[in-house]
Amino acid sequence: MRVVVSGAARPQRSMRFRGRSYMAFVLTPEPPIADWLSELDDWIRSSTGYFVGRPVVLDLSSVTLSGQGIAHLVSELSARDVRVMGLEAADAAALAPGLPPVLKGGRPVSNVEAIAPTREKPQSATAQAAEKSHEPPSLMLDSPVRSGQSIFFPHGDVTVLGSISSGAEVMAGGSIHVYGALRGRALAGTGGNSRARIFCNRIEAELLAIDGYYRTADDVDASLRGKRVQAWLDGDQLMIAALD
Repeated sequence: MRVVVSGAARPQRSMRFRGRSYMAFVLTPEPPIADWLSELDDWIRSSTGYFVGRPVVLDLSSVTLSGQGIAHLVSELSARDVRVMGLEAADAAALAPGLPPVLKGGRPVSNVEAIAPTREKPQSATAQAAEKSHEPPSLMLDSPVRSGQSIFFPHGDVTVLGSISSGAEVMAGGSIHVYGALRGRALAGTGGNSRARIFCNRIEAELLAIDGYYRTADDVDASLRGKRVQAWLDGDQLMIAALD
């Protein structure tokens, strides 16, 4: 018997898979869900852009929800620009198609720190006038902001004498001044201050945002990388320019 080979066998190419870890924030809803969503709305209003580009895991250990209820909750979060990448403490068999996967083996991160917003008591007209007569408050950080740290100061400007590491973030109701490298996320004007600005001595940022308008690393002109810059809003466009 004669066997005719029509073509040379193509070598089998191997596919390479590599593991890589990313930090995700875990949201743990509590009953009643409507009240929990209302509190989340308060947080989002006071920290515009907080969840932009941030992976989120939904821990359902504190609530009992049907598959339909989980789908509704994920939809409600998506409407708030909260992207759920995975679920914890959920029955995978009860989930509808298209929902995030059930994750296991997550470990808490011990170095996440946050200066969170607080609910302020209403002030009298006299107290408000007295407050306006003083200079706006500010926060000065005399050490670098490490990866995993989340600093939120809703009352005014934040000045970082060191650098903001990759995986770290600083959010301010006013402007942000970074005397070192900005490698993480900087979100200024979070309370609706469109006049806020961001200054840094070296830009390598993962994300910049002012009053909810933002740019990711891919949106920053390559010619500006590593340079001293400022960012500000021009209408609804976030501008970035080098400082002389």
